[in-house]
Amino acid sequence: MLRIVLLLALALPGLPAQTKPKAPAPQGVTAPQDVQIEAEIRARLAKSVIGKDGFTVHVQGGVAYWDGTTEVVQHKGAATRMAKSAGARKVVNQIKIGDAAKQKAAGNLEQGRRRVQIKRSEPR
Repeated sequence: MLRIVLLLALALPGLPAQTKPKAPAPQGVTAPQDVQIEAEIRARLAKSVIGKDGFTVHVQGGVAYWDGTTEVVQHKGAATRMAKSAGARKVVNQIKIGDAAKQKAAGNLEQGRRRVQIKRSEPR
């Protein structure tokens, strides 16, 4: 069977040859691609408003791992989007939202719908 595959690969030069898949990097070893992704995330973090929150980020196997705490709910989502746009395949976001931010968000929900969400047919 292997001979047939090899003969077909040699006989049909237009077809890509089968390549052996790369083995994942051993635990504790960072691939060059991971270093590049992490450097890109850190550069974006330094320029961003969320950089003041003191988040930590580590990339391994194309997966970005975020840790830290924030007092702004939207910063957690911004960190995820930042890592994805920098090239991370997956993001594990373990950023915690502070109690003050949770209370503020709950207060906003209790106030009701925002003005842009009110239907035009409803009386004001």
